[in-house]
Amino acid sequence: MQGLLLAGRYRLVDSIGSGGMGRVWRAHDEVLHRAVAIKELTAALYVTESDRAVLLARTHAEARAAARINHSAVVTVHDVLDHDNRPWIVMELVEGGSLADAVKERGRIDPAEAARIGLWVARALRAAHSAGVLHRDVKPGNVLLAADKRVLLTDFGIAQVEGDTTITRTGEIVGSVDYLAPERVRGHDPGPASDLWALGATLYTAVEGRSPFRRTSPLTTMQAVVDEDPAPPRFAAALEPVISALLRKDPARRPGAAELEQMLAEAAEGRRPRAAQEYVATQNVHLNGDGDTTAYVPGPREARDAGTAGGTLHQPALPPPPRRRRGRTVALVLAVAVVVGAAGAVAADRFGGRDDAGGGPTATPAATPSPAKSTDQAASTVPDGWVRVPDPAGFSLVLPGERWKRKVFDALQTDYSPDGGRHFIRIAVDDSPDFDDPHEHQLDLDQQLRRLVDYKRIKLESDIYRDCRGSRWEYTWTALAKDTRFPGPRHAVEETYIGRDGVEYAIYMSGPAADWPTTSSQFDAVLRGWRPPSG
Repeated sequence: MQGLLLAGRYRLVDSIGSGGMGRVWRAHDEVLHRAVAIKELTAALYVTESDRAVLLARTHAEARAAARINHSAVVTVHDVLDHDNRPWIVMELVEGGSLADAVKERGRIDPAEAARIGLWVARALRAAHSAGVLHRDVKPGNVLLAADKRVLLTDFGIAQVEGDTTITRTGEIVGSVDYLAPERVRGHDPGPASDLWALGATLYTAVEGRSPFRRTSPLTTMQAVVDEDPAPPRFAAALEPVISALLRKDPARRPGAAELEQMLAEAAEGRRPRAAQEYVATQNVHLNGDGDTTAYVPGPREARDAGTAGGTLHQPALPPPPRRRRGRTVALVLAVAVVVGAAGAVAADRFGGRDDAGGGPTATPAATPSPAKSTDQAASTVPDGWVRVPDPAGFSLVLPGERWKRKVFDALQTDYSPDGGRHFIRIAVDDSPDFDDPHEHQLDLDQQLRRLVDYKRIKLESDIYRDCRGSRWEYTWTALAKDTRFPGPRHAVEETYIGRDGVEYAIYMSGPAADWPTTSSQFDAVLRGWRPPSG
């Protein structure tokens, strides 16, 4: 197709980009003697007649939407022409790549530069909204970074233009799901605040190098958008409160375009925008080390990090939050410093018969299952002096003594400890895991835990456990006195695997670093004695 002449004036030179819907060509306008970009709708070649009509309507809508916006940060549309029974859009040629390309190449973007990029996108969106146009697909791939440092917003292919009849089928969600605002996932009508949410997710991706809500499938991703809070950004610096303000679940609680521009201008200068703090939630709810619910009031970055990493904050208890938190991706991080600085520990025999903390978990005796006797058919997996404990969740495990008490940490995780959390084991069972590869899941958690003091990964390797895909992760860190009753160097190990039933199981232990030789040797015994739910 290279060299093809369209409409008697636009000659295709070379392909400069492609996606699921189309291809972008560099072309030469032989009438005005200038370089242009031409978007070819390749998807129209492979769909039914009815779907082709929708695609064609969207292409014309894109041209009309962009044509209504007069702003230097919006890619200009020059012309729309028909060729091969398809529309082609002739646009301004932007020499450079996208923000998505830059993140892929560099890993992440400097916060001040990301704020400058965000400022221009915010200006483009403000102009679009003033013209009655909602973009509805703001994402890193649609933010162009020109070689001359300009920032331009492109691809209004699914834009909603005020006054136009909708071209979206009933119940259809359009746009990249990990950048959809929660109100759009719920099926509500989008507004300008929905585009600003997508800008917040885009800026998060820019500074962190990963999307804040992306999971292993569109369904679990949308579930995360609606129900979960993203992990606090670690590299956002002055941009952090702006991102938090944009990612408020309630669109009415997000900043408006004019105020947002001021915030981004300050962040671009390296100043933390004070106005952004007004939009950040003043109170979040987390579980403390005893499994109770405590109020957490964010303050400086250090205090906020301590809370989201699991700082124990003894404030009046509040009812549990209604939103659902998915698995260990969030809950493990909360537990890291709250209880012992990490999830899970099986102690040696000497930990099974005493209470070092002066008080065990608050679970009632009835919550702790009775240990099985030696008549257990799997008794060969129970070392001398140990007991097998059938858990109400259906699994069973072996423990070094009868003083270990059960505590339900959350819907997916169960703890056992003999001493109030100095040493304990955590079992996580997730029948709808966010990752289909346990190694990838542990890598994601490893990135989340790097905020811990003196964090050091000892090992993180794929393996085979019970003839299933697994991964083993071992690490150390230092728990702080302000975060836990058990400060000092810690050491943890975890085996995660995906069972034949598709369920993800994680067996996770931790204890003081000085006890590591004993904990390590007991880990193997616990793995040998582990029994997942039957049937």
